[in-house]
Amino acid sequence: MIISRANRLNRVKEYYFSAKLQEVRQLAERGFDVINIGIGSPDLAPSQETISTLQQEAAKPQNHAYQPYRGLPELRESISKWYLRYYGVKLDATNEILPLMGSKEGITHISLAFLNPGDEVLVPELGYPAYRSVSEMVGATVREFPMVEGTWEPDFDKLETMDLAKVKIMWINYPNMPTGAPASASLFEKLVAFAKRKRILLCHDNPYSLILNEKKPISILSVPGAKEVAVELNSMSKSHNMAGWRIGWINGATDYLDEIIKIKSNVDSGMFLPIQKAAAKALSNSEGWHKSQNKIYADRKVVAEEILDSLGCEYSKGQTGMFLWAKINDSIESAEKLVDHLLYEYHVFLSPGFIFGEKGERYIRISLCTPEDKLRTVLGRLSKFNLNQVKKAA
Repeated sequence: MIISRANRLNRVKEYYFSAKLQEVRQLAERGFDVINIGIGSPDLAPSQETISTLQQEAAKPQNHAYQPYRGLPELRESISKWYLRYYGVKLDATNEILPLMGSKEGITHISLAFLNPGDEVLVPELGYPAYRSVSEMVGATVREFPMVEGTWEPDFDKLETMDLAKVKIMWINYPNMPTGAPASASLFEKLVAFAKRKRILLCHDNPYSLILNEKKPISILSVPGAKEVAVELNSMSKSHNMAGWRIGWINGATDYLDEIIKIKSNVDSGMFLPIQKAAAKALSNSEGWHKSQNKIYADRKVVAEEILDSLGCEYSKGQTGMFLWAKINDSIESAEKLVDHLLYEYHVFLSPGFIFGEKGERYIRISLCTPEDKLRTVLGRLSKFNLNQVKKAA
């Protein structure tokens, strides 16, 4: 390589799944039928109305031009109505909603808009790896905040003892990924009060609240005064089966979004109009459509729990979202060893918890984005599994 790499790459590792899935592909090329139950990529289709709208709009010659950086007014208005319908939150469609090419894009935009080298960022002990990696890419210093094992909420007592003078952003995510811990109004109230006292921008990532959630979905922006210190990312990837479409948005006060658009407008040239039109249509999906999706996930969850039982794991029955988070049996040497054993001996791939943070070293995660029949095939393969195969060395 003639040109040296950027210094920021010294702090950023290749995404775990990027490398591990290469091993999965190599096994498949050798003729093994590897069943992947580790990745959260929805296998179900968007609603037929969503697909039809995309087809109709893509057939119109005038719809292939550049689009506004702030997204179609029609899409923003649909998001505003959707937020009022599901979260009871009123948003100004003109000034408090910014469509994005997926909410993952928003993590980068927010970080570039508000962080300078040397600023500090609070990320959860367990969480989406992008919070950490993007913070490091922009030169910020990552500080992990402690979580209470079991509830998976921030440990506020320990947070209060930390020196947070240089912290500008705190990343939170409820319903939580990877643990499935649900959101609560009391938690959000505590977080908003904490952010106001510490003068920290709360960045809440909220893509899972419509999936297997027996309670009313909650937005952090429902807390009075939250817009002073909080922004919220949301996405159509999980809730509407549109992961590859790359449609998300950020909600928040005008002052915050006006800074973020300065970054966004220098990075992309607007989203494809037919996709925005289709997304607007998807946001009007009926309650029945969402219930039908959740029924499929609920049926899969029953089998996934049986898989975890066969592996001797412990897990909470009250998890929300499209994953199951479980603690491995004490006799097993490590989650990484278990994952590799299942991959090479049973041709089943699931996620080790350590990729979400060191606190996840003795945990695994199963995705519900796998058809029920394949989950039952996994269960059948594991009928011969024995804990002694991966037990700790004596």
